[in-house]
Formats: sequence, C-alpha cells, structure tokens
Amino acid sequence: MEHSRATAIDFHSRVQKNVVVSTPAIEIDALTKDYAYGFWRKRQRRALDSLTLEVREGEVFGFLGPNGAGKTTTLKLLMSLIFPTSGTARIRGRSIDDIEMHREIGFLPEQPYFYDYLTARELLDYSARFFKFTATDRRERVTKFLERVGLTAAADVQLRRFSKGMLQRVGIAQAILHDPQVIFLDEPTSGLDPVGRREVREIILDLQRQGRTVFFSTHILPDAEVLCDRVAVLVGGKLQGVGTPQEIVSIEVQGMEVLFELPAGRTVPTALASHVTPSGGAYRLDVPEAQLYDAIGQLRACDARILSVTQLKPTLEDYFFKLVGREAAPCYAVEVAHK
Repeated sequence: MEHSRATAIDFHSRVQKNVVVSTPAIEIDALTKDYAYGFWRKRQRRALDSLTLEVREGEVFGFLGPNGAGKTTTLKLLMSLIFPTSGTARIRGRSIDDIEMHREIGFLPEQPYFYDYLTARELLDYSARFFKFTATDRRERVTKFLERVGLTAAADVQLRRFSKGMLQRVGIAQAILHDPQVIFLDEPTSGLDPVGRREVREIILDLQRQGRTVFFSTHILPDAEVLCDRVAVLVGGKLQGVGTPQEIVSIEVQGMEVLFELPAGRTVPTALASHVTPSGGAYRLDVPEAQLYDAIGQLRACDARILSVTQLKPTLEDYFFKLVGREAAPCYAVEVAHK
C-alpha cells in the first residue's frame, strides 16, 4: 500500500479555496487481489497490489495499462464477480458488497456473450426484464436506447449478423438501459475499425453530457487522450500515475518547434542547418527551449517568416512506454492505434 501511494502521481490532490468537493463516484481503498496457482495451489500471484483511487462524479476516467496489468481484475472486483484478498471499494457511497449498489451501475465486459439468434430489440427487452419494467416501459426504453446507440435500422436483425462495432453498441445499450449513474466499460474500443471506434467514442461522450460517470479500461492510448478527463496508469498490478492526459504529458517539455518559410535565394543559417527539416514547402526547426530566442534571431537575420512556435511535449504513449519499459513493452502487445 505504501509503495503504490508513493509511486502514484495525483495531480489533483491540491485543495483549492471555494471549491465544493462532492462525494466521489468511485472510491477504491487498498484493493488487492491474489490468485493461487501451481499443482497444489500453494503459491500466490498478486494481480492487483493495494490500488487506491478516486473517480469523480460526471467524469470520463481512463484506466490504462498493458495486457495483464490488472485492469480487468479491478473491474471484476468492482462488479463483485470476484472477491478481493484485502481492501475495499465504494460506488456512489455504497460498498461493493451492497447488492443494491448494482442498480446504479452498468457494465460491459471486454468479450460479452450474446445469444446469436436474438435480435437487438429482443436482447434489450430481455435485459430490461431484470429491472421489472412493465411491457410498455420496456418497449419505450428499447426503442429509445436503440436510437441512442444508432441501431434503429438494425433493431430486428439477428446479432449473428452484426459487426464487432455494432455488437459493442448494442452491448453499451444493454449496459445503460436502466439509466445507471456509473458505467463500467472493459476495453470498449479494442478490435474495432476506425469507424467503430469513433462511434463508441461518441456514445461515451454523449453519456458524459448526460451527467454519467464513465470508467473504462483500455490499452489504446489515443482513445484515452481524446476521451478522458483523467487517466490512471496501471503496470504490473500497481498504480503508477493519475492525472489529466495533458498534465501527465506536460511534466517535461522536450523542446521547441519553429515552423518558418524562407524567401527565394535565402538559405538556412549554417548553425541551425542540422536541426532543420523540410515540412510541406516550409521548414521545421527543433531546438532546446533555452536556445529558442537565439534561433529566432538567426532566422530573422536571413528574412525568414516565422509561421508558428510550439512546445514539443511527450505524448501519453511516450509516458506509458517510459513506465512500462522499452524491454517489457513488446511482450504486453500494446495496441497504439491512429486517431
């Protein structure tokens, strides 16, 4: 517990005046899970090590980590599908041991199983029966949520004919059918094509606009950068960092980028030539921040037209690989997809 708290970087721990702090949507306190293995099952493998974390109401929170980091174990613990070795968690103030807590949450596992010969409408009607809605309420809700996830036209198509993206959308629909305040999604965009990933991202953002809290695990880093208010990075079952994607990647400025044009007949100053590369009819100059003003002075001396000056910062991907380690990263098969 002490180790994970020491290594976790919580950029939001500073308390500001005149800010009302509401009860967190999710509170995780020293959650630990050990699995027995071996022939006599006498050896223990720690899948999750003293995880302590808070997720605020109304935020999209990304739970990042390579395959095998403990993300799915955490979600299963929060869903009470498995039980912790030690530690506890609360969702909207209720312990995860409280059965009534499950009325306020929705869950989509990484690999959901749906009956192939049911239609999307039949699946959602079946799911709605667990919440004892009347027949009229079920019809209205099913129609409403099929429209919300963009499946109205495919409502009466059997699920075996659905693409992976369509299955993810109907899976999200069944997870939010009962209007939960907190939605848990395990790798919701994994294995989707760019169109499918964009559709799922739009649904997540729409849920946030409605005031829902979305907690989703992923190893697709660009999705986290686009969607998340904050992210947590989990490696080897241990929490490594918490913060907004911008805060995490702005820890260290790598340098400055200057985009400029040269008039006809002019050449790049000799002192800068090794740092300059052509860029779409213009030139790009990368220099350390301390050398910026000197470089701009040399460019002005040769009548260069400065188009832009921007900071070079590491990406979330850079931060992630730095934590995982270059040697360990390939074995985790991290998927870094294009935006």
